[in-house]
Amino acid sequence: MAIPFKYTTRSFMTRKLTTFITIAGIALVVFVFAAVLMMAYGVEKTLVATGSPDNIKVVRKSSQGEISSIIEGEIVNLIRTLPHIATTADGKQIMSAEPSVIINLLIKSGGMSNISVRGVGQEVKSLRPQVKITSGRMFNPSLRELIAGKAVNKKFAGADIGSKIKFAGDNWTVVGIFEDDGSGFESEMWGDSNQLLNAFNRGSAVSTITIKLDDMKNFEQFKRAMATDKRLLQYEAMTEQRFFEMQSEALAIFIRILGTFITIIFSFGATIGATITMYSAVANRTIEIGTMRSLGFSRRSILTVFMAESMMIALIAAAVGIALASLLQFFSISTLNWNSFSDLTFSFALNPSIIISCFVFAVFMGLLGGFLPAARAARLNIVNALRG
Repeated sequence: MAIPFKYTTRSFMTRKLTTFITIAGIALVVFVFAAVLMMAYGVEKTLVATGSPDNIKVVRKSSQGEISSIIEGEIVNLIRTLPHIATTADGKQIMSAEPSVIINLLIKSGGMSNISVRGVGQEVKSLRPQVKITSGRMFNPSLRELIAGKAVNKKFAGADIGSKIKFAGDNWTVVGIFEDDGSGFESEMWGDSNQLLNAFNRGSAVSTITIKLDDMKNFEQFKRAMATDKRLLQYEAMTEQRFFEMQSEALAIFIRILGTFITIIFSFGATIGATITMYSAVANRTIEIGTMRSLGFSRRSILTVFMAESMMIALIAAAVGIALASLLQFFSISTLNWNSFSDLTFSFALNPSIIISCFVFAVFMGLLGGFLPAARAARLNIVNALRG
């Protein structure tokens, strides 16, 4: 006989309390699992958005981040001679040699954290046109002035317009606030590269070089030109997006591993709850099971019915958990980026792969929690079941 799915849907609400508790438990686990994946994806999305697909980055090979990459001034001049570097209307190369340093700032809510200060040139307007000054003005390259990212301005004391920050033996004035569509740049402060080099007595040694090519199709030719010059063998070029994507990998992997471990621990409790609920369903419907068996329903049909009910609970819980987790997209948090050793503000982010992963995880819990009770229901003796 056909599998009695209609019976499943009718009996689903007969045990409202235990069903609700089970759904709540699985939904909580799905929420935690989704939050972890959204956090890791949020880090990746923020840092990848920091880079532009039209820019390339030159760094020292094997450097783990910008602060560990050092490019001497003569190397910068050598790179300027390479082909396919774009120029402005007045013939200036669109290329920014950028030093990067770390300073300490007080957090408004208490404590202290690291902030990355990036030195940029006037070419930054051509390299990163998406960066907008939302209040104040651009820094004067002849003065010790800074502009602060929106996230820095929101979180840290002394990052407001007119505030003075003391580092490298001098006072730097914040003169503007900028934003960049939620990218990692918003967790930085920018100043003139020459001012920053002089303040830290770094001579002409910068951290990285950002370049806009005349056409990204010429990227491989640019890399070959670098590879043929033996003086540039210690350096490598990559797209800016790829560079910042690499900066997110270690932190994102750590979040996923730690979060998945915690989620698995929580899932044991949710699975046990689902198992208890389904065992209760079998115990309360022993006579009904016996009746269905006497009417000709096979053991396989009974097994399928109870597995379907367990799966229905799991899928509803998954939907609830994902719906709750999606609300996290309205919140931003910050953490220490291990590669830059500086504060990084990012938002939770949801994508289709996270939704699919959550449903698969919930289905697994439903299968695990429902199989043994369903198997017990299928094995019930017809006569004993009818006797209750």
